[in-house]
Amino acid sequence: MSTSRRAARQEPTSLCVSESAARRLADRAAREGTTCAVLLDRLIREGVDQLDHPGIVFRGPLHDRRAGLAAGPDIWEVVARLRELDGPVEHRIAVLSAKTDLQTSKIRIALAYARSHGGEILERIGRNRQAMEGIRRGRRRVTAPTIRPSVLDGPPTT
Repeated sequence: MSTSRRAARQEPTSLCVSESAARRLADRAAREGTTCAVLLDRLIREGVDQLDHPGIVFRGPLHDRRAGLAAGPDIWEVVARLRELDGPVEHRIAVLSAKTDLQTSKIRIALAYARSHGGEILERIGRNRQAMEGIRRGRRRVTAPTIRPSVLDGPPTT
């Protein structure tokens, strides 16, 4: 999850939840080493995203949550592969589906999420590209690549 989403302005609110829900929230927050407020914020954001984009799940550690397809790859991976292909979007979707076990409907789910969360997805693609370049060059850090603003543009510019 992008830093900008985590650093969003906090809005004070009052919520009433059942005693059992409050207890479960507190227990889970304690197991994760976080606060109820932080956990509840994450659950609300991820839950709303899952309602808005059926087929999306969230995975990864607390400090590095990412969206993915249920029983499939992370969204950033789908978008990154599509960006490597040439041609119109529908052509790229068909090619990616033919080259992988991803159905076109799953690819479209990933794209719908990416359109709503483009900055987050582009940030993840950039960080992973930077890490791969560092590995290839035998270094830990390299300059971040320039990424086109549209997740549906053709091959990325570096």
